[in-house]
Amino acid sequence: MFKVSMVKPLVSILLSLGVLGFNAQTLAEEPAQPSAGRLQITTGELQHLQAQRIPGIEGRVAITGAAVAGKRIVAVGDHGAILLSDDAGKTFRQAKNVPTRVTFTSVSFVDAQHGWAAGHWGSIFVTTDGGENWTLQRDERKADLPILSIWFKDAQNGYAAGIWSTFLRTQDGGKTWNPITIPAPPGAKHADLNLFKIFPDSKGALYVVAERGLVLHSKDEGEHWDFMDTGNKGSLWSGVALRDGTLVVGGLLGKAYASHDSGKTWAASVTNTDSSITEMAEDADGKVVAVGLDGVSLVSTDSGAHYKMSQRDDRLSLTALALLPGSAPVMFSKTGVAKPEAAH
Repeated sequence: MFKVSMVKPLVSILLSLGVLGFNAQTLAEEPAQPSAGRLQITTGELQHLQAQRIPGIEGRVAITGAAVAGKRIVAVGDHGAILLSDDAGKTFRQAKNVPTRVTFTSVSFVDAQHGWAAGHWGSIFVTTDGGENWTLQRDERKADLPILSIWFKDAQNGYAAGIWSTFLRTQDGGKTWNPITIPAPPGAKHADLNLFKIFPDSKGALYVVAERGLVLHSKDEGEHWDFMDTGNKGSLWSGVALRDGTLVVGGLLGKAYASHDSGKTWAASVTNTDSSITEMAEDADGKVVAVGLDGVSLVSTDSGAHYKMSQRDDRLSLTALALLPGSAPVMFSKTGVAKPEAAH
């Protein structure tokens, strides 16, 4: 059995191993977490927590995932943190009602109102008002299988992936979640991969980046899977299907790959860094934007073949990314929102 402190998607794994140097004492003023064995906070506890909102949390808690909900940015992270911005990332505030202190790892919205956040203990929470209020839909306390990625196709159909090849599907908006068996990868006896990030393409196929340089692929909404080998042996932590059909993935030690034939073949990208890539996305202009450890950010204008690398002076490890049309990328870190550095 994995301990929660040992199993987190990407950033949470790195946090727990001390790679990002996160110190839980930075939240020393935070109210106590609920007792062991309970994921959902009671009404009384929630009112107590809301009365003690954590000042400046946007700069003090690790953010592990972000999504766009209409014109709003929703970011999730450690200690049940959910942050909202309605001014393209200039300022953030806490969501009104988040009845948990579980670590969130991923968030997905299908429109400006409907979204889902997932995390440790197999927990999934839902919102129907743009992230202001959240309700528990699922948790699995008997088996500590954290969810590392969640993605919804529409308001009814969604998918969640996690450790040990955990893969779940819902067809009723998250009211029920059904497990789907992932086969063992080539040459392995057991299906024990950690599945880090789900992403779709425009043709309806699903992809999941995983360990050992593998990308899982399904043509039938997750019922059946095949494995694509990028040629890399390290973990892949993020990926995106571009509008021109190119698949781009990246992860450990700054390795990134691109495929122009739906994953049949892969070419190594030129990233100009050996800092691990934590998140990738495509902006409104078709550029690939990525962030990584050691303050690294990457931009590609040729569908992921080559990246221009820049690095923050403070070397703050970047952990998540949100892109709004017409606005600069909003980046997040082990200590919250990554404020842009002053130009030299």
